[in-house]
Amino acid sequence: MTDPIADYLTRLRNAIMAHHRVVEVPASNLKKSITKILFEKGYILNYKFVEDGPQGSIKVALKYDPVTKQSAIKKLKRVSTPGLRQYTGYKDMPRVINGLGIAILSTSKGVMTDKEAAAEKIGGEVLCYIY
Repeated sequence: MTDPIADYLTRLRNAIMAHHRVVEVPASNLKKSITKILFEKGYILNYKFVEDGPQGSIKVALKYDPVTKQSAIKKLKRVSTPGLRQYTGYKDMPRVINGLGIAILSTSKGVMTDKEAAAEKIGGEVLCYIY
């Protein structure tokens, strides 16, 4: 596998399209950080880190509207790929749907959202857009 973050986002996207409640993905520290951000921002219902074997896995409970049955996540878009890395400074931070969505960045101080990185005045690699 050349791009584990794209695989993670695709597994989430496929589970949302199939209206699954829970999706299980292989774990890594970067995926754990992204999952924590998704939970803090209210895009997923819950998550659980399962330590089985050397790698472990992450169980993600997806969030749906109780009335309309629509997912809280409308779109997951991978920005920086292994073939074309996308970096940004804090002055020209990307705005996702004019501030309604979030961009997840990998910075020197860890994985964080675009707003947190702009507040700390640090840039980094733009991993994905979520709205």
